[in-house]
Amino acid sequence: MKEQFKKFLNEEQDPKAIEKIAAKLSDLLMKNEEIGYIAVQKKPAITVLPDSIVMTNKRIIICQPKNLGLSMDFIDYTWDQIEGTFVKENILGSEFSFSTKTDMSVSIDYIPKIQARKIFTYAKEQLDILKNGATIDAVIIEETNSDAVEDDYEIIEEIETEEVTSFAEIMPVAPPIFNLDKEQIQPPSNVINEDSLSGLSQDQLFEKLQNYKKLLDNGLILQGEYDSFKKEILSHM
Repeated sequence: MKEQFKKFLNEEQDPKAIEKIAAKLSDLLMKNEEIGYIAVQKKPAITVLPDSIVMTNKRIIICQPKNLGLSMDFIDYTWDQIEGTFVKENILGSEFSFSTKTDMSVSIDYIPKIQARKIFTYAKEQLDILKNGATIDAVIIEETNSDAVEDDYEIIEEIETEEVTSFAEIMPVAPPIFNLDKEQIQPPSNVINEDSLSGLSQDQLFEKLQNYKKLLDNGLILQGEYDSFKKEILSHM
């Protein structure tokens, strides 16, 4: 189990904190639940017992050590309980917070900036998956209840067409990905203008990153192109 959590030490996470979490999470994970990212609090002074945030594909888990590290409290929130997530970057680290649909607000401060950005992006992706999944289910139910009988292939094809159209509508104005005159895709270097990125706020940069992720999920760009876009955007954050 410890070997599995070594991959979460890339952004200066406290190894001891990760080790404590690894020892306890094995009994807490649900069936088909996977860890996406772990962020560890890092206060200016020496933090013996830092809080941690665990992001999985099913929920957010807040880990709070107690009794000099002999025990730990776990508080979890499933993605369908989350209303929105936020990141506030300060001079010393960032504050990650989220609100629930019951108007509850939860926050943890002194999260290293790169870790805060990672969990913010991961949370946005999970909420987007949840939202799009609910949309797909609603369309399938509507098609099933209609008088016209269509086979499964036709229903799936219609859903994909609606999603692609929706993503095209929410994409910010940017140089076109496709060159209609030459009938070929432009190289990624022509898609993102460095000067235009430098003038964007943190929220705008996160929004642009999410838009490219949606294009990747729908097969409109390749994984390599998305990685290039992501690297360029993160370099301006």
